[in-house]
Amino acid sequence: MRSRYTAFVRGDEAHLLATWHPSQRPASLDLDGSVKWLGLEVKRHIPLDDTHAEVEFVARSRVQGRGQRLHERSRFVRENGHWFYVDGEMK
Repeated sequence: MRSRYTAFVRGDEAHLLATWHPSQRPASLDLDGSVKWLGLEVKRHIPLDDTHAEVEFVARSRVQGRGQRLHERSRFVRENGHWFYVDGEMK
């Protein structure tokens, strides 16, 4: 989760795509370069089993001077020793 947040901060589309599960991965991303990311708070990490987990987080940002909060519960799956983002539900 933290590496994906850092990738958003840096505009690292390659890392975001590489850590997205192939079943849900978009062909490309169009990141908004005007977003200023301000911080990440991981609210909780819920291991479901050895290969599935959920992470609830709040990411704060500023867009054109206005504060924003992204509150999501993300689902991850572990394959071949690597965790992949599958999808998320906005809170």
